[in-house]
Amino acid sequence: MIKLSAVIITFNEEEHLEKCLKSLNGIADEIVVVDSYSTDSTKQICEKYQVKFVEQKFLGYKEQKNFAITQTSHDYILSLDGDEALSDPLKNSILELKENWKHDGYYTNRKNNYCGQWIKHSDWYPDKKLRLFKKGKGEWRGINPHDSYKLFNPKSSGKLKGDILHWIYRDYIEHNQKVERFSTIASQAYFDVGKKSSVWKILYRPAWAFFKSYFLRLGFLDGLNGLIICVQTYNVTFLKYIKLYQLQKKART
Repeated sequence: MIKLSAVIITFNEEEHLEKCLKSLNGIADEIVVVDSYSTDSTKQICEKYQVKFVEQKFLGYKEQKNFAITQTSHDYILSLDGDEALSDPLKNSILELKENWKHDGYYTNRKNNYCGQWIKHSDWYPDKKLRLFKKGKGEWRGINPHDSYKLFNPKSSGKLKGDILHWIYRDYIEHNQKVERFSTIASQAYFDVGKKSSVWKILYRPAWAFFKSYFLRLGFLDGLNGLIICVQTYNVTFLKYIKLYQLQKKART
C-alpha cells in the first residue's frame, strides 16, 4: 500500500478547516499545512491533529502549492484547500487507489456550496480537478488565482468517483469581495505575462462567459443562486479585462 501525504495551504481558514482535517482521517498518512501567518485560530485547530505545520509567507497560489509539495515525506500527494473536504464516496475511491495506483494523477469532481446551497450546474459542477498525483509527475501552473495541477504526461491520468466538497462563499457580500480581489490578481497576472485587453474583449468576453454558464451549462436550473453566480461570472470577467486595460494604458504613459 502506498503512503499518501495530504497538503493544505491556509490563511485564516478557521471556519471550515476542521471539516477538511477530519475528512482526511484514515486516508492520509501525513498532513502538511502550509500557512501564510493566519491571524485567526487556524494554527490552534491544526494543533489538535497530527499535522506538520509550516509557516511561509504567501508566494502566490501556484507557488505556495508547489512549495507545499516540497515539505512532504511521501511520493503520493493529495492536495486540498482549507475550505474543502472529501466526500465519503471519494474517501472510498482513495482507499482503493492506495492499493492499486496506476496513473501519474487522478481527477475528481468538486461540488461547491454557495450560500448554503449545493450547486449542480453552470461552470461550478462537475468542476473537475486533478488533486491526487505522484510527486515529480507534474506541477502547479496557470495564471493566479486560477491555478491548476498539470501532469507532464497528460495521458497518464485517471478519474475517481466521489466529490471534493467545497464551501466557497457564505454570503453575497463575501462573493462581491472575492470578485473584486480575484479580478485584480488576475488582471495583474495577465499583464505580467503579456496578455492584452481591448474594447472588444471587454464587451465580448463577459457576455460569452455569462451565456455559456447560464444557458449552455444550465446555470438557470440552480434558481436564484444560479443566476447570481452567472452574473458574477460576467462581473469578474468584465473587471479582469477592464483592469488589464487600465494597466496597459498606465504602462504607455
